[in-house]
Amino acid sequence: MNIAVIVAHPDDEVLGAGGTMARHVKEGHAVHVLIVADGETSRPDRAVDKRAQAAANAARTLGAEPPRLLGLADQRLDTVPLLDVTQAIERFLAEAAPSVVYTHHPNDLNADHCIVARAVMTACRPLPGSAVTAIYGFETPSSTEWAPPDAAETFVPARFVDISDTLSVKMAALKHYDAEMRPFPHPRSYEAIEALARWRGATAGMRAAEAFVVLRDLLR
Repeated sequence: MNIAVIVAHPDDEVLGAGGTMARHVKEGHAVHVLIVADGETSRPDRAVDKRAQAAANAARTLGAEPPRLLGLADQRLDTVPLLDVTQAIERFLAEAAPSVVYTHHPNDLNADHCIVARAVMTACRPLPGSAVTAIYGFETPSSTEWAPPDAAETFVPARFVDISDTLSVKMAALKHYDAEMRPFPHPRSYEAIEALARWRGATAGMRAAEAFVVLRDLLR
């Protein structure tokens, strides 16, 4: 089975679904990653190459295929026509031919995350012959939980993936993004990321889990 993980920035893939990605690999699935923005051009130092290398290293640790990086400007996806983002995702999907797609939760504090989620839903519209049967939205710590409250759009997961055996792989992959991590009690600290996995697991009777909203699930 082919799996696609489509995210806005390098590190989002590991934060949101790293344990699930490693589990898919362990089960013999091919995991393909598309990263839309560079994650750096909104910053003074703009370490684009270093961030891209971190993404490649993280994918290797998880066992995923080398990531595809579109390199669009960080925090400026709202200046790019949505059609351009959608069509780039469509081209990626045509090559990867995934059955399952993971992406951002559509209601998120980070505008880039929201734009990518919207483009994914459009690119994955359920046309006849489409290979995509499921789309799941993940939470991105230090972003999803900070979104303005909206009862209709709040992250309320209904799918929990047991990552008890792959949490350590997720944490090892995060080490490649050490420059993006923060001291505890920041939600994007190593301690908080592990605590979230333990909490999501505990709410579903598991030792550790990643949680997802079901954006689409087709039974054919």
